[in-house]
Amino acid sequence: MTTWGFIGSGNIGATVARLAIAAGHDVVLSNSRGPETLADLVAELGPHARAATTQEAAAAGDLVVVTIPLKAYRDVPVDELAGTVVIDTMNYYPQRDGQIEALDDGSTTSSELLQAHLPQSHVVKGFNNIYFQHLRDLAQPLLHAGADGRTTLAIAGDDAAAKDAVRRAFDAIGYDTLDLGPLAEGWRTQPGQPAYGLQYARDEADWTAGARPVSSDELAGRAVRATREA
Repeated sequence: MTTWGFIGSGNIGATVARLAIAAGHDVVLSNSRGPETLADLVAELGPHARAATTQEAAAAGDLVVVTIPLKAYRDVPVDELAGTVVIDTMNYYPQRDGQIEALDDGSTTSSELLQAHLPQSHVVKGFNNIYFQHLRDLAQPLLHAGADGRTTLAIAGDDAAAKDAVRRAFDAIGYDTLDLGPLAEGWRTQPGQPAYGLQYARDEADWTAGARPVSSDELAGRAVRATREA
């Protein structure tokens, strides 16, 4: 049994937690406001969920999902995550996060910022380009990898073993995986790119109108069309 730790327990965090529990795993949830504020969510999720401080959730997880606003990435515990596989769901939204020069000029990516903050951890980009309702509805844990009707999620990372661990975790909760390569390629699924969310929406103009399965080939085709300003 795997224990998933969560730094941030909003829409994406809570959705992944539900999928992990459905797959037979335990979850340890945290947020910036304290464990007591997660009592209702923990009660809803049942006995395989508990709330903790951010540091406790980081230490408890066999793998840890960081799903907070990017502007707060320096608040992610460092020592507690040493040696841990960290799934980074964060995206850069300047209107929320403020301007970050290194991201504005393309000299790095948001996941590389987190990796630099966590030098002893193994950061893998994932879950950043799918709407939480689509993530909930498209999971197919009873289908084998590569089966028709199974949806693919993109990952990027610098450590092959960490990416394999994430691939296996995604498979357990019902998703196939497309490996984009190193963390530096994670920008291909970030906001404004063809592979940012649109492919999973039944109606691209209304993401609340339902979801549609996406194959590895379709996701790869969208990722390769990504463009970056010089």
